[in-house]
Amino acid sequence: MSGPAHVAVPAMARPGGHYSHAAVGGGMVFIAGQLPITPEGERLADATFEAQVAQTLANVQAALLAAGSDIDKLLQVRVYLDDIANWPAFDRIYAQWAGPSRPARAVVPTGPLHFGLKVEVEAMALA
Repeated sequence: MSGPAHVAVPAMARPGGHYSHAAVGGGMVFIAGQLPITPEGERLADATFEAQVAQTLANVQAALLAAGSDIDKLLQVRVYLDDIANWPAFDRIYAQWAGPSRPARAVVPTGPLHFGLKVEVEAMALA
């Protein structure tokens, strides 16, 4: 069995640290925590919560697609919110994004996130 494959995601800004946006191994896709950062590298700290969620979920989907997966293959999603009061707005946007897919999910209130951002999402899916 070969080791994991680390996936480059051309539709996203390069990772800011020593990690890959996605890794594939054993028939699974692991998506690193995605923040509301545009493909050009702009951090959306001054954007609305809704705009930050939309960009974050677009990043998750871009990483899934680059790894040969998609939303309908999601198994688990972990969401980090700077304020649990944002959960209802997140859930509304997420439900539209996920459509009929209903992976297991956790929502974790964290307090401040990197760069003053409000949301981060990581995921696991089938390849």
